[in-house]
Amino acid sequence: MAETSLPRPSFKSRLAGIDKVWLVILSIPMVLALVDTPAVAPTLEIAAKAIAQTGIFIVVAISLVAYVKATGAENLLAKAFEGNPAKMVVMAALLGGLSPFCSCEVIPFIAALLAVGAPLAAVMAFWLASPLMDPAMFTITWGEIGLDFAIGKTIAAVGLGMMGGFLTMAFARSAVFVDPLREKPAVGGCCGVKKPFSAKPVWAFWTEGDRREIFRATWLENAVFLFKWLLLAYLFEGLMLRYIPAETISTVLGGEGLGTVILAALVGMPAYLNGYAAVGLVGGLLEQGMSQGAAMAFVLAGGVSCIPAAIAVWALVKPRVFAAYLAFALTGSNVAGMLWTFAS
Repeated sequence: MAETSLPRPSFKSRLAGIDKVWLVILSIPMVLALVDTPAVAPTLEIAAKAIAQTGIFIVVAISLVAYVKATGAENLLAKAFEGNPAKMVVMAALLGGLSPFCSCEVIPFIAALLAVGAPLAAVMAFWLASPLMDPAMFTITWGEIGLDFAIGKTIAAVGLGMMGGFLTMAFARSAVFVDPLREKPAVGGCCGVKKPFSAKPVWAFWTEGDRREIFRATWLENAVFLFKWLLLAYLFEGLMLRYIPAETISTVLGGEGLGTVILAALVGMPAYLNGYAAVGLVGGLLEQGMSQGAAMAFVLAGGVSCIPAAIAVWALVKPRVFAAYLAFALTGSNVAGMLWTFAS
């Protein structure tokens, strides 16, 4: 009889299929148990208390996102890209800072808009604001850092989008922005390709079985996603509180000058893990002595340049436009950080 059984997957292939974030989460207490056993319990306790304190915000956040997905309300975002160019920039920045799009969904959404002739200035405004704030991010930032910081970051996200959009409009005829798109831009993403403006919202989504299923699936997916990243962030926070002296953070990032804000933005751009994970990290850094302005610059510069958000831009435009995107992010985050220093 011929052998018909399939070969067993190798250990390497099995390992490749495991979410690396969960591996890091599991490895932290294991490594601590080997090198500093007394630190295990306090670190886990800090993470557990932080998750419990932000639990209500997590539930509200994922419920809001699931509702928007199930109703199809995200389809209304296309209205921001119609009409007067200056108005488009303002509306795109506003909706980018308030929309529930994840970074991978921005790719097909923007690809569809560019395909139907949406101006690059409005797209740039949406691109810059979108990864910085959404309903989930707002509620979790409120719970971890405070309502004032959450509102300040929302205003900064919209302002950063407007700044990039209007600068793109002003220099639209320059060599940087002429013919901005790649020959065959990639339009895929982890959320699939879909036209974001093909249907009207159904606010009473529970009347349709398919939409109820979308709500359930989106709720569970975001619950796992947020819990995973926040748990990782709070474990890192516990490690920071134990092993990094408050005096060190206060000395490096605790000043109120321009240099501290610039340093935080420069560190934030390459060091960012995930927007949600950064909330817990910044909360811990603030407790250790990080200045408010540096914290704002860190979360803004890092949010725009984090890998998912950056890939969304890189996949569609030429390198010179991508460089402008990063330059807008760095400049805007420094300006916002300085303004937040004076406001706080």
